[in-house]
Amino acid sequence: MKKDIHPKYYKKVKARCACGNVIEVGSSKEFIETEICSACHPFYSGKGRVVDTMGQVQKFKKKLAKKKNK
Repeated sequence: MKKDIHPKYYKKVKARCACGNVIEVGSSKEFIETEICSACHPFYSGKGRVVDTMGQVQKFKKKLAKKKNK
């Protein structure tokens, strides 16, 4: 590897989620903030919290209802 071209790697970086969960990871950044993590994501947590952007969930439910009616 060439010297002085790679970013500094931090072995223990605290990645904080908006829900308050903190995960320790390795990264080239000193601090990481996320909006969704595995603790609060509806797919992994099984909770009914829906993250909706621009009505995509409603569009999907409407499309799904049409298929069930046929």
